[in-house]
Amino acid sequence: MQTMMPTLVINAAAWTGVDLAESEQAAAARANTDGPARLATLCQAASIPLIHVSTDYVFDGCKGSPYVESDPTSPTGVYGRTKLCGELAVGSICSKAVIARTSWVYGSTGKNFVRTMLAAAERNTTLKVVSDQQGCPTAALDLAAALLEVARQLQTEWRPELAGVVHVAGTGSTTWHGLAAATFEAASRYGYAAPTLSAIATADWPTPARRPLDSRLDCDRLASVFGVTLPPWRSSLDGVVDALLSTHIPRERPASAD
Repeated sequence: MQTMMPTLVINAAAWTGVDLAESEQAAAARANTDGPARLATLCQAASIPLIHVSTDYVFDGCKGSPYVESDPTSPTGVYGRTKLCGELAVGSICSKAVIARTSWVYGSTGKNFVRTMLAAAERNTTLKVVSDQQGCPTAALDLAAALLEVARQLQTEWRPELAGVVHVAGTGSTTWHGLAAATFEAASRYGYAAPTLSAIATADWPTPARRPLDSRLDCDRLASVFGVTLPPWRSSLDGVVDALLSTHIPRERPASAD
C-alpha cells in the first residue's frame, strides 16, 4: 500500500478555554506551544508549508485602533501567552510557515458565543452582555474558506514573502453586546423572542482571565498578499443563524425566568 505524503499542513488545533487556561497552564502550553512546535519541526523536515491558526489575544487591546501584524504583542493571560509562544516557535522552526491570527470565531457547531446566546435566550428574558470589548467576529466557514485559498496559493507557487503572520478575520467590528443584538435580530425571523439585553462593563463580569478591550485586527496584508478578504461579519452571521435555526423550534421560556 502506497503511503501518501502530505504537501501542506493546517494546524487548527488549540486549547481555547481562555479562563480554564489560567488554572491548567501546563495543558494549555502543551496544546498551544509544544504541539505546534512539533508540527513545525516535521513540516520543516519535509519542506512543506504549515498554516498555524493563532489569535487576537496575543495583544493587550490597548492600542486603540486595529492591530497590524507587526504591532508589538503583549498578551494578558495564559491563553494568549501560550498562543504567542506557539507563534514564535512555529516561525523560528518552519521557514514555510504562515501564522494566521483570527478572532471571535463563531459557527453553527461547537461552543461559541452565538450558540451560547441563543441557548441562553431560551431560558432567560434578560441577558447581561459585555459592551466595552471590541473585536472582529469571524464566521468559521469564512475562516476555513480563506485558509484553504491561502493553502492553495502556498502549494501553487511558494515564495518567501508569503511566510509570516497574517490577520484573517471578518470584515468590520463590533462589541460582544453588538454581536448579541445582531444575533437576536437575525433569529427573530424564526420566531425567537429577543431577550432584553443589558449592557455591562468588563469590570461587572469578572473572569479568571483578563480579556483585551480592543483586539480588532487589520487584515490588509491578507488582501494585498493573498488577494483574500472575508465577508462582512454581519452578513455571515445571518447565514450561521439560518443554519442553526432552520430546523430548530425554540423552546418556550419559563414565565418567571430572568
